[in-house]
Amino acid sequence: MSNNKMRIKKGDTVEVISGKDKGVKSSVMRAIPESRKVVVEKVAVAKKAQRPTRDNPQGGIMQVERPIHVSTVMLVCPKCSKSTRVGMKVEEGKKVRICKKCGKEID
Repeated sequence: MSNNKMRIKKGDTVEVISGKDKGVKSSVMRAIPESRKVVVEKVAVAKKAQRPTRDNPQGGIMQVERPIHVSTVMLVCPKCSKSTRVGMKVEEGKKVRICKKCGKEID
C-alpha cells in the first residue's frame, strides 16, 4: 500500500455506510493513516477485559471503540449536511478539501 493519504481527519463528522453500524452518524476520534483506519465515536464498540491498575483499581470489562477501515465511512458535509465523497482543490497554493455534492470548501 503506497498511498496512505486519507481525506478524513480527526473531528470530522462521518456516516457509516456498511457493516453492523450502517447509517450511524458520529465524529472521528482518531485517524490512523498507516493502516487506513479511523476510530469513530460509538461505532464498532468491543468489550475488553481490564485488569486492576492504580488508575482503575476495580478492573472489570470496559467498552472500547475499535478502528474501522476508512472505506466504510463517508464524510458528512458541514454545509449541505449530506454524506459525500471528498474532492481536492488547490486554492492560493494550498490544497483544500471540497464537497463533491455542493462544491463548497470543507475546512
